[in-house]
This record gives sequence, structure tokens and C-alpha cells, in this order.
Amino acid sequence: MRDKILEKSNELFLNLGFKSVTMDEIASSLGVSKKTIYKYFTNKTELVDTVTHRMFDTICCGIDGILELELDPIDELFSIKRVVLENLNDEKSSPQYQLQKYYPKIYASLKQKQFHVMQDCVINNLKKGVETSLYRDTINLEFISRIYFNGMIGIKDQDLFPLTDYSMNTLMDYYLEYHLRGICTEKGIKQLENQLKLK
Repeated sequence: MRDKILEKSNELFLNLGFKSVTMDEIASSLGVSKKTIYKYFTNKTELVDTVTHRMFDTICCGIDGILELELDPIDELFSIKRVVLENLNDEKSSPQYQLQKYYPKIYASLKQKQFHVMQDCVINNLKKGVETSLYRDTINLEFISRIYFNGMIGIKDQDLFPLTDYSMNTLMDYYLEYHLRGICTEKGIKQLENQLKLK
């Protein structure tokens, strides 16, 4: 039952947002009483915390699967983007933005975890890009990986990029192109342009 609650909550939170979904709605869409949910979770905050950390772990597993394929670094970034969006339902409800606004403690803890995972992943991607001559060998790995993380967080700011004007898929495509054009060699740019034609 606990897994069913988490799956249904995850689906509702992604489609409607963390703020608007009530415990009553979750119970009703599962066909159970609210009491059943409270048997597993003491309150909505605990449920949101569990759902978001579980979602994070699922995305990490998906990313690990991509890394095992040993794609070239440019294809790898676009494949990771696809896995993230599949799991976040194209971020229609802007989960990260809502989390930051209504559950700041959960957001802060998740952001910390995200940073550590992404930092390793991005630095490895950058090293691989330099080794394969797709990225310039003069880039500062530490700096670029932090800027990359900061930009990924930044494009999810709905005040700057309202979802009415940009889909998350479009924003991530723009951002990946922006990031890669800044670090690619000529060979890398050709590879990037081939990747962009696939869309």
C-alpha cells in the first residue's frame, strides 16, 4: 500500500503541483480513506519528502543506465535530459519551483544531493569531452561544472522563465546548446549540430 500511495502522490504532484494536491484528493484517487495514508505518513510534508527523494533516486538510476552506455559526451547530455524529462512528466507543474516555494527545507536537502550527483557526472562528462577532443582542453572543469549546475537550477525559475512561454523541454534544449557551444571544439560543434538535427 505504501508504494501505491507514493506512486499516486508522485503522479498527482507532477500533474497538479505540490501545493494544490490535498491528502483528501490522494486518498480519493486511491479509493482509500485518509486514515490509511496517515498509517504510513504522519503528514503531507513527510509524504512530499518521501516522494521527492524517491523521484530523485529513480532519476539517478536512469542516469546511471545512460552512463553505462558510454556514449560520446554530447549524446550523453541529451540522453540524460530525456531521462530527466520522462521522469518529471516534462515538468508541467514546475515541481522544483513549487518545492522551493512551499517546502524550502525539502528543496534545500534535495538541491544538496542533486549538486553532489551532478557535480561528479558533469566533471566526468567534461573530462571525456576533452579526451575525445569534443571539448576544448583549456576549460576549467570545476568552474564549468558549477556554472552548469547553477544554470540548470536557474532555468527552472518560473519568474524568469514562465512555463506559459517555455516548455521545460525547450528550455533544457536551449540551455544544453548554450552550454556546449561555449566549451566545444570545431569537432564538438559538428557533433552538437548533428544532435540538434535529430529533434
